[in-house]
Amino acid sequence: MLCHICKKNEATVHITEITSFPVVDVHADDAEAENVPAPEFEESHVCERCAHRSKVPFTAPTTNKGLAVWNMLKESARRAREESAITCPDCGMTMAEFRSKGRLGCPKDYEVFAPHIRPLLLRIHNATTHKGRIPGVDESEREKDDHLTGLRKKLEEAIRAEAYESAAQLRDQIQSLEALPEEPA
Repeated sequence: MLCHICKKNEATVHITEITSFPVVDVHADDAEAENVPAPEFEESHVCERCAHRSKVPFTAPTTNKGLAVWNMLKESARRAREESAITCPDCGMTMAEFRSKGRLGCPKDYEVFAPHIRPLLLRIHNATTHKGRIPGVDESEREKDDHLTGLRKKLEEAIRAEAYESAAQLRDQIQSLEALPEEPA
């Protein structure tokens, strides 16, 4: 089976995430308890390299499984301590709060928790940038805007690096693209 992330290497790390775990009221009668839906699971299979990049705790197969479990628990505890120290200076949200709520508190949180949000987005959406449609904007128009944005960034970099010839070429490309008439929707 190939890795779900890179789709190149053999999947050797198998992850089962509980996505929904219904809570049963201990005081419920038998009829109510029987109607409780089953827990929902999401399975993914990744290679060791992608698991390491996504910071999924795992250990390679060893002969001493007890030691492997102990090392994995120590690593998990170390990461939890490091993450609990991260706090947003604006709203005071901690990484633990973000993980429990699943929501960020303020716009600054996106910057503060960026190293932890990126792997999460990769795991969920297999991308860290939005590539979807924007209501009211034509696909070709969006691509043109994205291309212009990229050219403007390259132009700024060329000017900072004092590469004036390439900056002039980039400027001309930008001007020619901006001169093109808008396509009717």
